[in-house]
Amino acid sequence: MDFQYTARHVELRNIARELAEKIMPYELECEQNNGISPEAHAVIKAAVLASGLQAITTPKEYGGAGLSILEQVIVQEELGKLTNVLWDTVWRPAKPLLFGTEDQKQRYLVPDALGDRRDAVAISEPTAGSDFSSATTTAVSDGNGGYILNGEKWFVTVGDVADFLIVLAYVEPDHQPTMFLVDVDTPGVKISKVPMFTHIFVYEHPQFLLEDVRVSADAVLGGVGNGLELTRDWFTEERISIAARCIGAAERALTHAVDWARERVQGGQTLINHQQIQAMIADSVVDITTSRALNHQVAWEFDNADLDDPAQRKRLHAKASTVKLAASEAAGRVADRCVQIFGGRGYMREYPVERLSRELRLERIVEGTSQVQRLIIANEVDKRGLTDVLNFPFPTEAVQS
Repeated sequence: MDFQYTARHVELRNIARELAEKIMPYELECEQNNGISPEAHAVIKAAVLASGLQAITTPKEYGGAGLSILEQVIVQEELGKLTNVLWDTVWRPAKPLLFGTEDQKQRYLVPDALGDRRDAVAISEPTAGSDFSSATTTAVSDGNGGYILNGEKWFVTVGDVADFLIVLAYVEPDHQPTMFLVDVDTPGVKISKVPMFTHIFVYEHPQFLLEDVRVSADAVLGGVGNGLELTRDWFTEERISIAARCIGAAERALTHAVDWARERVQGGQTLINHQQIQAMIADSVVDITTSRALNHQVAWEFDNADLDDPAQRKRLHAKASTVKLAASEAAGRVADRCVQIFGGRGYMREYPVERLSRELRLERIVEGTSQVQRLIIANEVDKRGLTDVLNFPFPTEAVQS
């Protein structure tokens, strides 16, 4: 096994780091103004395109960077160091778009990848959060081959600037979970509320009402009845990206805390020479490095797996949950320690550690709560045993011998 970065890995890390450093100056503007100006967006978009890191999840033939999962993890770690979710200005089209028809890819995926359009995924509802199978949005035949959609969607990330929505609805009367492509200017689509959250995002997470929204048959994405499968597969990979961003955020917080601990003098010596501060720093190093090692391992497994094999997909589903659970909770601990090391300054919004502590709290909720991740892991252990969850994958011949 080779644990060294390749030259390409190092190159990607450096490109992502430079891009993050170009975006970082807009953090305080975003915090103070609840967003950034159109001029700032234009500068960032140009920087993203110049970096070649637009649409890292999208194949090159459709305008993306076409990175492997491990390469995406390396990039996401660096972008995760940005506060105010400014990493979301480095757009990544939702994976379900890859399962569209060629016409849908040309109309939606390609302009999305190039930054000319923006998607927003509308899955959660007032009564359907982590359990998206309980969604109640419906799609009924309009009698002409199309559908009429009705429902309410919550937490639609980037919904305030989206050009189109990817909507999970149930096709009735057979209750078939299905994804639909819905342009936001379609009659009957409207934002009903823009909630205020604990931390400041560069984009909003509005609530949408869909009232008698008419779409044609070619709005179906990935086939009727495949909505939940597409959602699960996408969430699996998203959880690895979330873990990577948590690791990057924790590293930035700890870097600031260590620099501060070397400078700040209390009790006649710098903070870093106090044993209790040393313990917090050491524990944070352990949290970050172990999370990174696990995340890289699972990303490598994804890149080398046969995703057409249902057993491998289920195993990786559990491993992605393991990574997301471990990294999000570890990053929360790191951020909390770093706030403590900064003392009163750690509670001031102008300091990155304060913003990171608020923002990292969300990662234990989005794309499945920590409790849901535990259920996924335990269910996999119950159904298929501990071995596949705990270990590296074995070659077939090794298992047989």
